[in-house]
Amino acid sequence: MGQSSSTHAPSSPPPPRSTQRHHHHHRSLSLSSSFSTRSDIFSFMHSKKEPSFEFPDAVTTTIDYTSEIPDECLAIVFQFLNSGERKRCSLVSRRWLLVEGQSRHRLALNAQSDLISVIPAIFSRFDSVTKLALRCDRRSVSINDEGLILISLRCPNLTRLKLRGCREITDVGMAGLAKNCKSLKKFSCGSCMFGARGINALLDSCSSLEELSVKRLRGINDAAAESIGAGAAASSLKTICLKELYNGQFFGPLISGAKKLKTLKLLRCLGDWDRLLEMIVNSENCLVEVHLERLQVSDVGLSSLSNCSKLETLHIVKTPECTNTGLIAVAENCKYLRKLHIDGWRTNRIGNEGLIAIAKHSANLQELVLIGINPNSVSLEAIATNCQKLERLALCGSETIADGEISCIASKCVALKKLCIKGCPVSDEGLEAFAWGCPNLVKIKVKKCKNVTCEVGDWLRARRGSLVVNLDVCEVEAEVVDASTSDGGGVQEDVVEFPPIVNHVADGEAPDPSTTTGSSSSAANGRRPSTFKTWFSFFGGKGGKGFAPCAFRR
Repeated sequence: MGQSSSTHAPSSPPPPRSTQRHHHHHRSLSLSSSFSTRSDIFSFMHSKKEPSFEFPDAVTTTIDYTSEIPDECLAIVFQFLNSGERKRCSLVSRRWLLVEGQSRHRLALNAQSDLISVIPAIFSRFDSVTKLALRCDRRSVSINDEGLILISLRCPNLTRLKLRGCREITDVGMAGLAKNCKSLKKFSCGSCMFGARGINALLDSCSSLEELSVKRLRGINDAAAESIGAGAAASSLKTICLKELYNGQFFGPLISGAKKLKTLKLLRCLGDWDRLLEMIVNSENCLVEVHLERLQVSDVGLSSLSNCSKLETLHIVKTPECTNTGLIAVAENCKYLRKLHIDGWRTNRIGNEGLIAIAKHSANLQELVLIGINPNSVSLEAIATNCQKLERLALCGSETIADGEISCIASKCVALKKLCIKGCPVSDEGLEAFAWGCPNLVKIKVKKCKNVTCEVGDWLRARRGSLVVNLDVCEVEAEVVDASTSDGGGVQEDVVEFPPIVNHVADGEAPDPSTTTGSSSSAANGRRPSTFKTWFSFFGGKGGKGFAPCAFRR
């Protein structure tokens, strides 16, 4: 200790205690300002130079540069962010939390029973919600009438509502919703337990309702249930979609009473629909789009659609009782038909005769999808010759479409932009015709055609650099191997896929890369995608959205 103290100069008397605190305070400030990073501190500790300390007169305060931005502009910025980014922004400050909550118009909630306790807090923060989705899984208890009514009181300006699996909601809750949310424009429900009274209460109160979608509504399974009328929504309803209903005929008065109805979708509903279609379709209707899928409907019901003179889109999917007779009636009277999808389910009841009638009368046809249909060169040549506006064509699961028919398409479909061939006896020779034919062709996709090889794809790409060629030759071989060891049997249903083209993305959205690889990865893993999802993802769209409705919408 004596040697240590002898090496230093004599120390000056210690300063007063207040002065020590003052110097210590300025020393900490200067250190924090001089060494802003860990690397600076490390270099200082090992440096031989004397540090220079700065002593600011006052502590600098943090400046919020966003304080000058009006709340309205900040809300617009938040609209460009996804949900996760908005959540993180709400943690920045109390002001950002308030603005983010007030500018959020869409909200999706897990609608379990315990949601009711936090409904006031949620909608105090998000007080501008106009589009709401309430979902509950099958293993949980959903919110009840009290919760739905409380939400409707908190969201009087609600314009869109989606209910999924809310099995505790009854007609009482729907009546309360209809009373408090009269500005609803779109309503969708699935796997719910309320019945016809709940739907009627909605239709009687919501005079601005434009879209109604009902799926697996358990409350109208009783044969004694009351019918569903258009009510106050008769003059506003434009779209009706009924899916997997046991007594869908109860919606007959609603469909016939909707004066401005443009889109009607009847999908996998039980019962005889011939008489109902005859009743709801008259010469004064405004129907533009009709989807019939897995229905008990015959030529009687299909022929009644011929009264829809403004019809532009028609889907006839797996309706085995429909034949050429009904299709001819539609072709002769619906002159504005632009999109036609037919899944014949390999029944051979729709064929050359009906397709020739389409070719003769549907000069405006732009999109044609044929699945499980066996046309020959006569009908295909008639379509290629007369339908000069045809831009999108899909041929799937046909035993008669071979190289000759493909060559005919290549030589005469001048406007064709997209072509999909699946499960047809086509070879490299037929595809070679597209090296010169179809000058506007942008994309061609070939799946599960055993006689097509990779070489023709490379050759076409070399001949036409701008043409996108998608072949799954390797995938077909892998599926054959997997099928031999697979536990599941059965016949693979004819499905089609058509990923979107960059130059023709619908609604200005960027193409999703997952749509181009999803089917191939599914095939490579030996999984069979569901017929509905895969078929309706044919022409692109996200995750299985519509075959034509999504990717071809302009």
